[in-house]
Amino acid sequence: MLRLSPSCLIENLLKGTLKMGLITRSKETAPCTVTVSHRFEELSAHVKFNNGAVVNPGDSVQVQGPEILAAYGELVEEERIATITRASKLEQLWIRATGDFEFMELCEFSFSEEVLS
Repeated sequence: MLRLSPSCLIENLLKGTLKMGLITRSKETAPCTVTVSHRFEELSAHVKFNNGAVVNPGDSVQVQGPEILAAYGELVEEERIATITRASKLEQLWIRATGDFEFMELCEFSFSEEVLS
């Protein structure tokens, strides 16, 4: 078992040399294909990881490079590199515990017979 003094532990955490997983995030890069559609029947943007990487709850993805603009009626595909920031174990647990409540907020709607003037 690894035993460190408190000052050594803090120093290693600040340097990033000690990975605890419970509270630290990690980053990885992955090649990806970005598809942007700007057509009458579809307005969308999709990212597909070419190496099979999977994004889990709490992770974030940032695609590198300039923005992709598709003129009306076009479908544009480009190869890019994406940076995936993995959520810490603590963040993943929190997202799984509270995610259903946030989803239900999106589902809250009502119909009213009142006419807005």
